[in-house]
Amino acid sequence: MPSIAAIFPGQGSHAPDMDEPYRGLPAFERGLELLGFDPFERLGEGTRFQQPAIFLCSVAAWDLWREEAADEVADVRAAAGHSLGEYAALVAAGALRFDDAVGLVAERAAAMADAGDLAPGSMVAMLGGEDHAIRALATRLGLTIANDNAPGQLVLSGATDAVAEAEELARDETGARARRLDVSAAFHSPLMQPAAARLAGALAQVEIGAPAFPVYANGTAAPFTDVRRELSENLLRPVRWRETMLALRAAGIERYVEHGPGAVLTGLVKRTLAAA
Repeated sequence: MPSIAAIFPGQGSHAPDMDEPYRGLPAFERGLELLGFDPFERLGEGTRFQQPAIFLCSVAAWDLWREEAADEVADVRAAAGHSLGEYAALVAAGALRFDDAVGLVAERAAAMADAGDLAPGSMVAMLGGEDHAIRALATRLGLTIANDNAPGQLVLSGATDAVAEAEELARDETGARARRLDVSAAFHSPLMQPAAARLAGALAQVEIGAPAFPVYANGTAAPFTDVRRELSENLLRPVRWRETMLALRAAGIERYVEHGPGAVLTGLVKRTLAAA
């Protein structure tokens, strides 16, 4: 049987009614109880609610897949999550207790939203274009490469004015098509420093266990070695998703199963591996 990597989506993968398949499942209902509110009723209000909602759907989807594909569970040899998805991946591997992860995700979401209020920022996806030219433009404008998602898809993050300038210059200077992301802050940039510090404090209070299989970290494109430190630092680091998929393939992974709403990551995997 082919070796499998379980992959988990991040913020932006939410959709109306995404919770319907999971209502009534133990982990899902337990998560709502721990949160003390229903984030699916307030998805339109942004980060504070979208992150916990996507996390609950992702863990519930993982649990459901383990029941429906019980004969394949033993073939899961690794996991990875895109930004927020790291928390579901760590739960799936047994490194984080579910109850602890619910609290961490809620704190992370609130901290990121609050950091965005302190220092307004935004993000823009650069689709196609010349990789070198996009990176040069980001450097010139003081922007961060927040996501390296797949060949031809870099995401820039930083101050709102600088992101708007990058959007305006994208076509002429890089050949890329710019698409502003519907986010409330400059995620994975230095503007998230207050959130990273706050998250580090929350992480210090939870127990980290030995994972049943390696979980690859966004900031290094390699298995976590210090979960607490890397999770907090990853708020400031790029999501190296393309490199992570290449690292998983080099480690012998043959199949990638996405758990959570949508199939964005599945598409990115196909593009990355096809180009390689």
